[in-house]
Amino acid sequence: MEKKRNSFLRKVLIKTASAASSLFIENHLLQVTEYRIASQKIPTVFDGFKIVQLSDLHSKSFGRGNARLIQKINTANSDLIVMTGDMVTRSDTNHNEFYHLAETLGRKYPCYYVVGNHELDMDHDKLKAFLSRAASLGVHVLDNTCTELHREDQIIRLYGMWFPLNYYKEAKHSLKHEQFEYMDMRRAIGDCDTNQYGILLTHNPLSFPVYADWGADLTLCGHVHGGMIRLPFLGGLLSPEREFFPKYSGGLYERNGRKLLVSRGLGSGLFGARIFNCPEIVIITICHED
Repeated sequence: MEKKRNSFLRKVLIKTASAASSLFIENHLLQVTEYRIASQKIPTVFDGFKIVQLSDLHSKSFGRGNARLIQKINTANSDLIVMTGDMVTRSDTNHNEFYHLAETLGRKYPCYYVVGNHELDMDHDKLKAFLSRAASLGVHVLDNTCTELHREDQIIRLYGMWFPLNYYKEAKHSLKHEQFEYMDMRRAIGDCDTNQYGILLTHNPLSFPVYADWGADLTLCGHVHGGMIRLPFLGGLLSPEREFFPKYSGGLYERNGRKLLVSRGLGSGLFGARIFNCPEIVIITICHED
């Protein structure tokens, strides 16, 4: 009897250690996912232009000073870095991990940032100070505005849009949730210049049909954290809106020729763990298509 009990305990310990090891790896092993996006609208001088997308860091650190994350980014040899929200968490007492990352990347790359729901849920003065500090470190905050990326005499338009928390479906805001519609987007950011290739940075992918109909050729989002738990053949399990199997949990989607790319993000958010869903750095290479 004693031998059987000891054998059973050993099996339990081995399985527990294996599960803990897998969970640690799934939350700390950085995965790089690469995409090639081609369009006739992309100017030939931008052929091969490389973008690194970071999202939903939630102040997490991958090594001291985010050294492992920075090394992965540097290896990509990108032309541009974009950050699609929730790089910090609403409850942070400081944002030092992000500030160090921003300062390091801002010295080397053009960096653009849009806020997510966690930034928007900060106290107004705290958010203002955070964005001011980010800008001082070389991160360009797109506040429902557009900028132009130039190569020779050609341009690509880069839009950055956020919308208020009442358009999110998180539990604490569910009583005042509103549907984000086409006219809401026009009021937020104006009209899209569809004559030029346009990339939209926004945090929440839920309204992708609106973004596509507005005219964004490529939309980059985060927010869903890959569904936190990813199941084979089924995808992400749960969204921040407490919805099972969200439609846009991670990866590439298309509507009428316009594309959405959803990063699975880097941090764990308030859920606390990622399962079968390693933190992700997205690398996008855009190409002119004849």
